[in-house]
Amino acid sequence: MTPLFKAEALSVKLDGQTVLAQVTLAIMPGEIVTIVGPNGSGKSTLLRAIIGAVPPAGGTLTVRPGLRIGYVPQKLHVDSTLPVTVLRFLSLPKRVSRSEAAHVLELAGAQNIASKQLSELSGGQLQRVLLARALLAKPELLILDEATQGLDQPGSAAFYQLVGDIRDDIGCAVLMVSHELHVVMASSDRVICLNGHICCEGHPAHVASAPEYRALFGSGTGGALALYRHDHDHEHSHKHEHVE
Repeated sequence: MTPLFKAEALSVKLDGQTVLAQVTLAIMPGEIVTIVGPNGSGKSTLLRAIIGAVPPAGGTLTVRPGLRIGYVPQKLHVDSTLPVTVLRFLSLPKRVSRSEAAHVLELAGAQNIASKQLSELSGGQLQRVLLARALLAKPELLILDEATQGLDQPGSAAFYQLVGDIRDDIGCAVLMVSHELHVVMASSDRVICLNGHICCEGHPAHVASAPEYRALFGSGTGGALALYRHDHDHEHSHKHEHVE
């Protein structure tokens, strides 16, 4: 199969500082890939490079011509005084039919809130609406940038289960950034550890069962994040501490 996109020795600089260096990866049709890493590791920068929002400083980034991408941001700030319903929001800036809106809302598990004001939604409902909006593009690649930020663990688990179901329903690939490895591992085909460069990657079951491991965010986090195990002795460098 032809990759949806392929990065080879990709480097990105922001304000003259190297945020990503020598990143090589490819995403194949239909797979779910989760990128994890500490704050400032370049996760969001990598996503922005993929969608063309920031230019590479080195290496190559090849995107399949005509690739349809749906993007779900970390969060959306909604002015509580702005009267916008969910249905109206889905029609900005391009009008969509009620049947189209109903279809993507159903896929996103938000079929009963079309008439609600955007400002009245819970965090989980709003994320499902943002997911529905991304699905309007009929994406071949669905990108989620820490889309469960602010949700509790059950809410995050339900959201990621939903994303897995959508992948099965429409056949899109999924690339997501997450700090919740204990939640996303089960639904990911591949996990990539990023800290300015790719530290390691692999199938979650393989990575989790490796005999040697380091807690991804350092020894202070402990708990469920220690489920992520490294199969080598690579030390995580924290010299790239830039704001994403």
